Amino acid sequence: MTTSMAATSCATRLASKLLGREGDADQTHALKELVAFHAQPAFIAPGPAFDAKKIMAGKSIYRIAGPSSNPWYQQGFNGMKGAAEKVGYHFSACRNEGQLSQYQQCMAEGVNQKATLIDLFAGPNPNDLASEINAAKSAGTLVAVSHNFGMDETVANVNANFTVDFGLAARLLADWVISKDVDAHVLVLVSDELPSTAVMRAEITCEFIKYGGSNIKYKFENVSIAQWSTGLKPAVEKGIAEDPNLSYIICIYDSMSEFVVPTIAAANMDGKIKVIGFNGTPFVLDMIRAGKVEMTIGECQEWTSYAISDAEMRLIAGMGAVKNMHIPFRIFNMDNAEDAGIPATYGKGYGDTFKADYAKLWGL
Repeated sequence: MTTSMAATSCATRLASKLLGREGDADQTHALKELVAFHAQPAFIAPGPAFDAKKIMAGKSIYRIAGPSSNPWYQQGFNGMKGAAEKVGYHFSACRNEGQLSQYQQCMAEGVNQKATLIDLFAGPNPNDLASEINAAKSAGTLVAVSHNFGMDETVANVNANFTVDFGLAARLLADWVISKDVDAHVLVLVSDELPSTAVMRAEITCEFIKYGGSNIKYKFENVSIAQWSTGLKPAVEKGIAEDPNLSYIICIYDSMSEFVVPTIAAANMDGKIKVIGFNGTPFVLDMIRAGKVEMTIGECQEWTSYAISDAEMRLIAGMGAVKNMHIPFRIFNMDNAEDAGIPATYGKGYGDTFKADYAKLWGL
């Protein structure tokens, strides 16, 4: 079971709205929130420096992530492997295609390998693996979940929850729409099976209600990741048919754009319906340069991997769970999409000093 503060936070913010101004959109707020995210991000240390080589001598980390065939997950593996090679500890991962039975087998393999820590990354839900996690902990293995839940969520069974600020990403998506069109009609595409989606749903709703004014209209449509290739097209077609004034589609995970953009084009709605999303996937950045996607909130997968590696080494060292890994976002639109490369590549566009910053933090 997880306990989320997102709903409580949302209720508090909505209450303050009811006590204040009603009806008018607050574009000033939206623009103020967005402005800091257009430039390359700066490194913020998540804690004091430590001797990583000493702490990780003889230690190992075993990752269980979402589908191995997905290039986004492969980039995450490459990033954590790179961090492990710098420090000098063993890092490995379990190949799978996102099925619960495979996650269960992966947990058993992690225990058999006597991993110091098992990392459940962006997919495996600890709620579904309670018995396997208990077995791992009984064997002396730490279990952490990463990139899967909200900042304020307490996740049962695991030793730590390491996350990016999904709530912030969600608010920025809503703020972008508010800043561009106070009369927008918005379709928000989500995948509810991912725990992070609940936080993003709540924060998009809060931001629209508190700052979007009375004229912005929005609805959510759930399509599971496994159904993206077949389910997103009819979801968008339905949205267009039900709302002739549809002007924005928020792809809560921007890889959805692969199926959303062609559907908009087939409906002859190019330029009329704008697409935005979260993640900063390279092909989406290429779509921005081509004028097919308006904006994505990018997250550097390699930076994220280093941040998670840092947090998990600190946990292994007995330094406690890092509350905020300070994983940064950057807004990419037509003005700066070229910073990510032509064609765009993973990790480009965020600056290249963070590796040296972490190396210094780790005493390398």
